[in-house]
Amino acid sequence: MLTQLDRRSLGRALRIVAILEGISYLLFAVTMPLKYGYDITAPNYYVGMAHGILFMLYLVVVAISARRFRWSLTDTGLSALASLIPFGTFYMDYKLFRRYSDSPREAETR
Repeated sequence: MLTQLDRRSLGRALRIVAILEGISYLLFAVTMPLKYGYDITAPNYYVGMAHGILFMLYLVVVAISARRFRWSLTDTGLSALASLIPFGTFYMDYKLFRRYSDSPREAETR
């Protein structure tokens, strides 16, 4: 399904998945203290499950985007690596991903 999206829609999907993956990663800062400090494991279980699904989806969308947008090996590698670093997906969204979801006129002004 993602392979059938037009370029702008794929760019938007990439940005949405990147932001959601980044948020799910940062939510561990809340759920880990609950798990290990207060022995409340349920939030960490659900955030972990959501993060795992979003992580895999992010990597798939990055791979499809890299091929469709003909990214360099560096951009592809940095995009994949960004999912392992806190705030990494937000940074990649700012530096790279937003170019592909904007209208052509907005992209020209950057």
